[in-house]
Amino acid sequence: MVWLVVGVCALVVFGVAAIAVGREARRLDRIAPRTVYEIEEAVQFVADRLPDDSQTQLTYDEVRDLLRAHLAWLYSKGLQPNHRAVDMPQDMIESPVVFDDVTAVGYLIRAADEMTIEVDDLDLARVTEAHFAYLEAIGAVGPETVDPDVDIAAITRGERPAGEIGPSPAAPSHPTP
Repeated sequence: MVWLVVGVCALVVFGVAAIAVGREARRLDRIAPRTVYEIEEAVQFVADRLPDDSQTQLTYDEVRDLLRAHLAWLYSKGLQPNHRAVDMPQDMIESPVVFDDVTAVGYLIRAADEMTIEVDDLDLARVTEAHFAYLEAIGAVGPETVDPDVDIAAITRGERPAGEIGPSPAAPSHPTP
């Protein structure tokens, strides 16, 4: 009789545990995976991937400031969640956010000037590239998507789709002789 009670109790415990685990698995499947950005880890990651000549031009504090500026730029483009994003369903934007590395480097050039960081543009390009590599390494960057209705190259060049009405693109300026 004792073995029967122990067996029934074991089945009840197993059933409750199976239900709890199943419920949590379904809940976790609906939310985006948690990606944790650690600024000190990012600084070390970026600094380790810079070539020697770039490493001699930047201190860890300057790299940290540049990464924070880059994160602020990503946030302004809608590519960084707010501080309450833990365990929330992932929001999907309806229109693609398009930018290229040149835009990010241009922003960092201006940010470095504002922070009075003396650094070459090439070093800022290397910092940007290494920072994107860090974001990809921690899982903060998903795979690139291909939308046949969106011409990404034309958007980054500032061209309008065929048939779209709007102001004509600015003509390139040529110096007069």
